[in-house]
Amino acid sequence: MTDLVKIPFLRRGRLSSLLGLSLDGSRLDGVVLRRTNGSLEVQQSFSVSLSLDPLTAAPELVGREIRNHLDAAGVRERSCVLGLPLKWALATHVELPDLPEADIASFLQIEAERGFPCDVTTLLVSTSRCQPPSGKPQAMLVGIPRNQLVVLEQALRAAKLKPISFSLGLAALQPADPSAGGGVLALAIGETHVGLQVTCGGGVVALRTLEGALEMEGGRRSLHADLVAREARITLGQLPAEIRESVRRVRLFGPRDLAQQLADEMELRFESMGLKVEVLTRYAANEFGVQLPVDTAVSPALSLAAARLVGRCSPFEFLPPRVTAWQQVAARYSSGRLRTVGAAAAVVLLLVGGLFGLQQWQLVRLRAQWGQMAPKVHELETVTQEIHQFRPWFDESFRALTILRLLTQAFPEDGVVSAKTVEIRELSAVTCTGTARDNQSLLRTLDRLSSSAGVTEVHRGAFRGKSPIQFTFDFRWNEGGKSEN
Repeated sequence: MTDLVKIPFLRRGRLSSLLGLSLDGSRLDGVVLRRTNGSLEVQQSFSVSLSLDPLTAAPELVGREIRNHLDAAGVRERSCVLGLPLKWALATHVELPDLPEADIASFLQIEAERGFPCDVTTLLVSTSRCQPPSGKPQAMLVGIPRNQLVVLEQALRAAKLKPISFSLGLAALQPADPSAGGGVLALAIGETHVGLQVTCGGGVVALRTLEGALEMEGGRRSLHADLVAREARITLGQLPAEIRESVRRVRLFGPRDLAQQLADEMELRFESMGLKVEVLTRYAANEFGVQLPVDTAVSPALSLAAARLVGRCSPFEFLPPRVTAWQQVAARYSSGRLRTVGAAAAVVLLLVGGLFGLQQWQLVRLRAQWGQMAPKVHELETVTQEIHQFRPWFDESFRALTILRLLTQAFPEDGVVSAKTVEIRELSAVTCTGTARDNQSLLRTLDRLSSSAGVTEVHRGAFRGKSPIQFTFDFRWNEGGKSEN
């Protein structure tokens, strides 16, 4: 949706210092202002030419170049306001009908779609309304391509700056003051063009760029003052009579030599209209309602920063609004089938979240029960450890008898293999000697013993004789043990 009303500033609270920037072609001017005790002090100022085009070069590279210039000038302030090039702006003037205030925004939306020579959704549009001394209220719609503003904001953030306002430098040089008597025609001499603005009744009623008014001759700028004067006269002639008749002053901003040349031409052209021509190269001491240093040079960058520090709002605001991740998702899934899918996904997430909440409630309840049981459990564990420590020394599992029983079961009942001695060491290592009628009977006995549960590591010892055979073997018993009570 096109923004036809002023975008509210994102930064709240009063600033004590601010970096003012003004971009005009490849020229970047800057000034750091600090407000202290009812006065404004200039901390740093600079004026440089950018080697990279902010609109075509990568924002990271442009930001790095700007950061290098700021470091060279000793600028550490991050919050900044920026004056945009006037030639980026598209403007259209409309007369407001007698409508309820709630319907004005819709009317301006329609007029923007009719007045601009491009798709209005590609612009960031701001409006300035005025009430002439006589006649109907007027509105000036100014649009700047949104993609240019986004690229410029990315470059400033890459320069480690925090932009809080994008505006027009000419509107800051000559604010639309409703308390000022009569209208004002303001002309600002830039690097490659002259900006023209007409203010009346507390708003801007005309805004345009005069191309071809400046040319480079022998490395110096040459001003076609006659062209500027002629175009200014044409602009006034196109305004409604009640606005044209209210203009009483012509104010010129720019380098003193060029501004004086233009002032001489304007006085000749507008003498019959009774207009007063002023050249402004220095600020008045109380220009912004606070004290300024003596002989402070007029510049769009300083005017933007000073107006912001004293709480004056520009009639035009073009800083792109920050779009949150939630707003992006909402805009993406806000219609048709995707909206249904999103609603279903939200229900599923709600159910899953409810199940996790139930699980957490059960865990909390069980932890509370364990907290009540824990002292008794620890007491029982302590008693059990003491029982194990002081239990009887004897073994209640009868391991020796178990070993003899398994050994007896392994020997044949007909007596062909018989034992003479059985030695049990540490109730696990067993050595047996005896006699056997033949070798086959002895081997079958050893096989039965090896297959018994708990018997491991059966080793044959020395065999002597043939019939009878005297044998010795040993094995280990691993099952059983002491009682674990």
